[in-house]
Amino acid sequence: MYMADYVLARKSRNIASSMVHIFLNLLLGIGAVAITVLSNSPMLGIILVLVSKWRVFAVRARYIWINLKSNLVDIIVGLSVVLIAYYAGPDFLPVDFVLMAFYSVWLLFIKPLSSESAAMAQSLIAVFMGMCAATIMSANLNAIAITFLAFLVGYAASRHTLIQSNDKDFTLTTLVCGLVFSEIAWLCHTWSIIYTFGNTGIRIPQLAIILSIFAFVYNYARQAMIKYQADFRFKHILGPVIFGTILISIIVLFTSNPIFNI
Repeated sequence: MYMADYVLARKSRNIASSMVHIFLNLLLGIGAVAITVLSNSPMLGIILVLVSKWRVFAVRARYIWINLKSNLVDIIVGLSVVLIAYYAGPDFLPVDFVLMAFYSVWLLFIKPLSSESAAMAQSLIAVFMGMCAATIMSANLNAIAITFLAFLVGYAASRHTLIQSNDKDFTLTTLVCGLVFSEIAWLCHTWSIIYTFGNTGIRIPQLAIILSIFAFVYNYARQAMIKYQADFRFKHILGPVIFGTILISIIVLFTSNPIFNI
């Protein structure tokens, strides 16, 4: 009888903790955007996102940098949501509700996943959201700032993907990915093309799409090299490379009439 009561109490606590977890994530997902729009400042939203990562900093000083690197993708997504909402304007627009829904789904369903394919999806989301925010911000930033932000996004996304693989030394790979991101962002800085969708507030930079495609091909190729090792052949990545090249070519050649330029 006592064991049955214990099991029932434990299940009740698990259900209660799960409900609290869901509520807090929904509160963060909605609140980060709402407080940014209502205050017409990104600071409160940024603070809310960083406070939610308190466990990153609640360790000895020597572990903080390690924790930061491990949580960069999640931090990039959270800060990007806040910054995109801020630059959309001080009034609630459809993009703000899209961001609330997206960030809530990210926190509840996407971020907790830990498989190799999930890590790839998470990194691509971070690339797309991070570069959307960085490009939209670039009107008020110089080339050095946008180049650094691009490096950070590329480094974090590549590291997040490869850390799930069997690669024991991915430092060079992640640095190269970050440097390529920086170079592409620097080249595109002088003429940033952003696609808008009416009065919804939704703005999608061409650079974010291109780097998302590149990140997929780059990390797919690296994972294939790790998987096949000495037996690796170019045919193992031929499909994604051709698809990525064609898609980027179409975007650059046929959709480069900007609605507005930064």
